Order: sequence, then C-alpha cells, then structure tokens
Amino acid sequence: MGRGHAARRVAASPPPGLSARHRPRSPTRESVLPDSTSVPSLPRLDGKARFGLTLIAGGAVANIYYNQPLLGLIVAEFGDRAALWVPTSALVGYGLGIIGLVPLGDALPRRRLIVWQSLALALALLLMAVSPNLATLAFAHLLVGVFSSAAQQAVPFAAELAPDSSRGRVVGQVMTGLLTGILLARTASGYLGAQLGWRPVFLTAAALALAMAGIAAATLPHTPPAQRVRYRALMTSILYLARTQPVLRTASLSQALLFASFNALWATLALFVEGPPFGLTAAGAGLFGVIGVCGAVVAPFSGRFTDRRGARPVVLGGSLIAAVAFLVFWAATAGSLIAVGLGVLLLDIGISGALIANQTRAYALVPGARGRINTVLFTTMFVFAALGAFAGSQAFLVFGWPGVCAVGLAFTGLAVLVAARDR
Repeated sequence: MGRGHAARRVAASPPPGLSARHRPRSPTRESVLPDSTSVPSLPRLDGKARFGLTLIAGGAVANIYYNQPLLGLIVAEFGDRAALWVPTSALVGYGLGIIGLVPLGDALPRRRLIVWQSLALALALLLMAVSPNLATLAFAHLLVGVFSSAAQQAVPFAAELAPDSSRGRVVGQVMTGLLTGILLARTASGYLGAQLGWRPVFLTAAALALAMAGIAAATLPHTPPAQRVRYRALMTSILYLARTQPVLRTASLSQALLFASFNALWATLALFVEGPPFGLTAAGAGLFGVIGVCGAVVAPFSGRFTDRRGARPVVLGGSLIAAVAFLVFWAATAGSLIAVGLGVLLLDIGISGALIANQTRAYALVPGARGRINTVLFTTMFVFAALGAFAGSQAFLVFGWPGVCAVGLAFTGLAVLVAARDR
C-alpha cells in the first residue's frame, strides 16, 4: 500500500521543466498566479522595446503570407505543383517553429533567440529568391516558416516584461503589429510582385529580416533565462501544462473554434467574390484584407478592457460578434458587397478581441513558461485552422456560399457556448 501511494505521488509530480508550485490552485479559478519567487527579476518594458516587439511580430509573421498573391507568377515558372507546395510548406514550417523553437524562449534569453531567428530567416528568404527549382523553393519556404516563428517569441516576451496591471494592453499593442503584418503582407507583396516579379519580393523580405535583427539588438533588453532545463524536459512540460491548466485548455479551445471559422471564410471568400454576381479580380478580392486592418486596431482596446474587467466578457463578446458576422455574410448571398465588407470587419473585430483576452489570461498562469503556453495555444489554433479551411472548402463545393456561412455559424456558435460556460 505504501509503495503504491509513493508511486502515485511520483507519477503525479511535474516534469523537470515545470515546478510543482505551478500546479493550478483550483480547477474552477479563471486565473492562477503561482508563486513566482523562482522567476528572475526582469527589466522594465519601455516604449522602445514595446515598439521593437510590435515591429518584429508583424515583420516576422508577414513572411509566410507574401507568397499567396505571387502564386500565379511562381506557377508560371515552376508549374502547377507550386500552387500546393509553396503555401503549404510555409504554414507547415511555421507550425514546426511554434512547436520546436518557441518553447526555447523559456530556457534561453529571448532577445538572443529573436536576433538569431531573424538572421536565419534572412538567409532562408535569400535562398527562396535564388531557388533554381521547385524542390529548393519549397524547402526554403519551409525554413522561412520555421524562423518566422520569431513573431511568436515577441508576444510572450512582451507579456513577460509587462506589469501585471497592464499586460493586456501591452499584448494588445504587440498583437496589433502581428495582425497587421498578416493582413497587409498580401497587399504589399502583390503590388511589388506585379511591378518587379516574385524574386525581388523575397530579396526585399530578406533585407527586412536583416533590419529586424538589428531592431531586436538595438531595442530589446537583455534578460536572464527563466529556467535551466534540457530540451526534452522542456517539451515534456508542454504536455504537463496542457493537462493541468484548465484555463489554458479553455482559452485554447475557445480561440481555436473562432480561428476555424476565420479560415473557413478566407479559404472560400476569393472564390465567392470572383464568381457571379460580383466578378471581382484577384486583386479586388485581396482588398478585403485591408478592411481587416480595422479589426486589428481593436486589439489594444480589448487588452485594456481585459486588464480592467477580466477575460470572460471580452471572449464572450468577441465570439458573439463573430457569430453575427456570419449572419451578415449570409445576407451577402443576395449579391451585396457591402454585406461582405461588413462581415469581414465584424469577424476580424470579434476574433482579434477574443484572441487578446485569451492570450492575456493564459500568459498570467505560469510565469517563466509563457513560451510553452504560447505553443499550446497556437498549436491548437493551427489544428483547428486546418479543420476550418477544409470544412469551409467542402461546404462551398457542395452547398455554395450558404454552406460556408453555416460552417462559420457552427464554429462560432460552439465558441459562444464555451465562453458562456466558462467561470
């Protein structure tokens, strides 16, 4: 009996990468702030560092979206298979970077990681620009995706340096940079590619990545590593976090459902507006991404509200707004571009607002493990993103635009239920 009890205690102990003091105190509490005496003191987040992190977040993530408006030019040179392998390799690489590199920020100084990832990113982009064949291009874009995960180093770094009282506002500002980078990357690369061709786009991106490394070196503070831990233990502790932190699981599921609806829309929107009755060009369809920038602007306001009132009302409100967006999209079936534009705006506002709130409450859980928390959150989101894109595409093929709206309503409705049941 004694040996069995001891075995259970050993099995329940946390892995080396996560202290036992970081167990949640109660599964019903929305936010758990553990004893942080083991976390080293950090420098104050000043305006220079905040601005640098905002630029780095947007500049890094943009690299995985530059290819999308250029696919026609790339296909013309390398053949139809490029339309599949180029965008897929970028997203797969980004997912690998989130899983394999972002947790290192909890064991190594994040400033150094961001600088080295930016330099490696510049080399990968340069390889893309000079690729002689599709295999080299796809491999280079896989590396671009891996090292673009520097964007996901910037956000937890900001949360780590921010005071508890203003963490939501700071996360919101840095996420505004990240979301703006996603939304404007397509527009910028499409315009430059039309003027100069696709290779100069990636040469320019390589130069920007070098500049990003310089910005990181000049603006970000030196910080000591939170823990000395082996890589294997670091990765094992990610699973421990997911298993023992109910708030993290709820935040991840909530945001993943919303992100699935977002990708169901964007996987089919161009097909919808390029067909009758609209007949827009690919460039015209891409302009809807510019409308989404207005949604990114809401991020700092969501962060401030989360600091004052907590995450639950923001997540619930954002989920409801996203659901309303798909009702507006349904009205666009009659041929209203205004309804499409309004729906895009509402969806981006709702998802951006909820994302900041979910990130803020997740980052508050375990000081010193924010990189691993980020990995759990965004890995879950990317899995559901793939599910949403697949479900939206299939619904469009079988039922047309009303099918996409139904899929979006299903995902956002589930997100509303998750937020409403959260206590």
